[in-house]
Formats: sequence, C-alpha cells, structure tokens
Amino acid sequence: MVSLTVHGIKVPVEPQDVSPVIWQALHSQTYEAKEAKWISKAVKPRDRVLELGSGIGIITALIAKIPEVKVWAFEANPATAALAERVIAANDLENVKFSQGILTAGPPRAFTFYVREDLWMSSVERNQGPYERELLIVSADVDRFIARHEINVLVMDIEGAEKDLLLHASLPGIERIFLELHDHLYGLEGIRHITLALSAKGFAYDPRGSRGPCVLFAKNDGPREYEDAEDVA
Repeated sequence: MVSLTVHGIKVPVEPQDVSPVIWQALHSQTYEAKEAKWISKAVKPRDRVLELGSGIGIITALIAKIPEVKVWAFEANPATAALAERVIAANDLENVKFSQGILTAGPPRAFTFYVREDLWMSSVERNQGPYERELLIVSADVDRFIARHEINVLVMDIEGAEKDLLLHASLPGIERIFLELHDHLYGLEGIRHITLALSAKGFAYDPRGSRGPCVLFAKNDGPREYEDAEDVA
C-alpha cells in the first residue's frame, strides 16, 4: 500500500481508494490545505472536539496531535469513514473516537446521503451534482451528543448542511466553531442567516482564525495571534 505524507500526516491509500482529483490533491499537498493551516487557531490544548465531516481523517489527525485534545469524529460515507480510520491508526492516535453517521439539530431523522466520485462532494444535497449512489442514514441529536461528552469546540465541513445545524442547534458549552462555508449552495443570504444565528447564541466572527470560506466563530477573546504582520496593520 502507498503511504503518502500530507500536511505531516501519514495517509495510507491506494489510487483506487479515491478519485483522480482527490489523488492529485493529496500528492500536491492541496487537499484540505486551508483547513490544515488554520485548524490550530481554533483548537487548543485540552479541548474536547466534535468534528463533523471528517473526510479521510487528515484534519482529524491534525486535531488529535494537539496536546491533550480528545476528538469525536463523524463521517457519513462508510467507505470514506473506513479510510479515515485507517489514517488514524497509521498515525497511532488513541485519542480519537470515530463514528460513521450524521449529527443534526433536533430528534433523529432519516436522510438520503448522495455519494459522489469526489468524496468531498458527497452530501445530503441532491442538487449538488451527479452522484453514484444513495444511502439512507438516520441522524442523531447533535446537542445531546455535545452535552453528553462535554464538547467545547465544533469543527465541521459538511457540504452545506452546516446552515440547518447552526440555525437550529443550541450548541451547549461550545466556545469555538471552525467550519467551511458553502456559499455556492445557499448564497450570501445563507451566510447572513448563519452569522445572525450564531450572534444570537453569543458567537462572533473571529478574524484571527478565518481565511476565505474557512471561518472561526468564537465566544471569548484570546491572544491576538495573526498569521502575517500585515494582518494587524
């Protein structure tokens, strides 16, 4: 088996495990590069992190390498989840609890999940593009999960489903939220709704951990740590 190193993480995959586009992104170190660069701004030592939409586990592994962090990771696609568990095992990370499934706001519901060739396009959005097959997945309540495990940081890349979750979940005990926005699915109006909903819950857009569609929302001030000197000019 081929073992790549992507953003410092061992990734044991074969070309047939992923699409040609994903394979090229892994080789060129562009796979989830923005998330990899900024995740340390969102997650701090001793955090308890819930990650939704783990993909093949590279960001999961980067989070888990932060000292004394505990991670609960979810991925809807069973085949992708299996790759992620392989990545976690290859990096000898014992502080990750991995689950295949979906967490949403409210009581359990049945969702149709559309599996696409490029795994990062798979989602519950039917109109996002051509898909290879459908999966029926019953969700679990994200607020119950957060409360049960005393989660304080939420990380997610869930291809548009973040809008419904952030609008309707209570997010008890969450201090920071790091996510990728998908404005091509819900436009600026959707981003406005997300921002207003999080503001009502006590969160503010935090420029110290945000760049482009990868954004950090936080409740409390921290050190003014920026990537470049010109960012504070």
